[in-house]
Amino acid sequence: MVKLILALVLIAGLVFFLLPKKPLEIIKPVFLEGKNIITKPEKPSYIEKIPAIDQIFSPGHNQISSFPKEKLRTIIATGDIIPARSVNFQANIRKDFKWPYLETAQILKSADITFINLETPLFPNCPLTNEGMIFCGDAGNLEGLKYSGVDIASLANNHAGNFGKEGVQKTYDLLVKNRVLVTGVNGPVVMDIRGLKFAFLGYNDITKPQPGISNADEEKIKSEILKAKKIADVVIVAFHWGVEYQDQPDERQKYLARFAIDAGADLIIGNHPHWIQPVEVYKNKLITYAHGNFIFDQEWSLKTKQGVVGKYTFYDKTLIDAEFFPIQIEDFGQPHFLEGEEKIKILEAMKVQSQNLVK
Repeated sequence: MVKLILALVLIAGLVFFLLPKKPLEIIKPVFLEGKNIITKPEKPSYIEKIPAIDQIFSPGHNQISSFPKEKLRTIIATGDIIPARSVNFQANIRKDFKWPYLETAQILKSADITFINLETPLFPNCPLTNEGMIFCGDAGNLEGLKYSGVDIASLANNHAGNFGKEGVQKTYDLLVKNRVLVTGVNGPVVMDIRGLKFAFLGYNDITKPQPGISNADEEKIKSEILKAKKIADVVIVAFHWGVEYQDQPDERQKYLARFAIDAGADLIIGNHPHWIQPVEVYKNKLITYAHGNFIFDQEWSLKTKQGVVGKYTFYDKTLIDAEFFPIQIEDFGQPHFLEGEEKIKILEAMKVQSQNLVK
C-alpha cells in the first residue's frame, strides 16, 4: 500500500512538472485602513517627467518611443516673430506674405498647438520702411501665420503697443477674425486637444504697463495661473523678459519663472533677448528662457540671425520631452532649419549654457 501511494505521488508530481505553466504575475498589495487588498497587476509604468538637461540635448534622444501615441500632445513655440521693417517690406515687394515661412511651415504646422510671440501690431496700410524702432506689419502677414498653422499668439511684449491701444485692438481683431487665439491681453486662452485642455498666458516684463497689454505683475500672474488651473489641465506661461543680446537669463527672469511654477505653471516659454538662452528644470517643470529670433531682419550678427524652435511633448498632463530645432534667418526675414555641424554647434552651446546655469 505504501509503495502504491508513493507511486501515485511521483506520477502526480511528474504530471504537474510536464503541464504548461503561466508566467508568474507580480501582484502589488494595496493597503486600505490597515487591510491588505490584493489588486490586479499594474499596467506598464512610464517615466513621466522631463528628461535631464544632458538627455534633452543628446543627439537622437528618443524619450517618447515607449509612450502610447494617442496620449501624446505636442506644442511648438518659436523665437520672436516680427513681420515689420525689412520683413514686411520684402513680403510686400514679393507680393507673398507666405515667403518668410516657406522653409519652416511644415514643422510648425505639424504640432497640435503652434504658439508664437507676435512682436508687432498688424493692420492695413502699415507704412513700408526698412528702419526705425516703431514696428508695424501689413494685415496681409496673417496669411503667413495661417500658412504656418499658428494657433495662439501672445501680444505681451514691448512692441505690440507701438501704435497704442488702437493698434493692439486692430491686431487682436485681425487675429481673432482669422481664428488665431490671443493671449497676453486679457487672461488665459484655452485649447482642447483630444480631451486635454491647455491654457496659455502671456506677460510683458520689458516696458512700463501699456494699454491693453498684460504686464508681469506678480499678483496678476498668480491669480491668473490659479484661474487657469480651474479651467485647464495644463498651464503654459509665456514671458517677454530679460536683457537683449545676452546668452544667460538675469535674476529677474529666474525669479519670475520659478514664481510662476510655484503658482502652478507647467511650462515656461521665454523670448525678447534676440539670442538663444538656456533651459532649466525646476521642480520637474521646464523653463526655456529665450528661443532667439525666428522672423526678424536683424542680420547684423550671427547670434541675432539664429534661434531655435522648441517642440514640447506632453503625456497626458506631464511634459515628458523637449526637442529644439536650430534655425538661421537669411534674406532679412526667412528662416531655414540648420543641419549637420551647424545644428550640432548650436545645440551643444545651448547645452553648455544650461549646464552653466545650475552651477
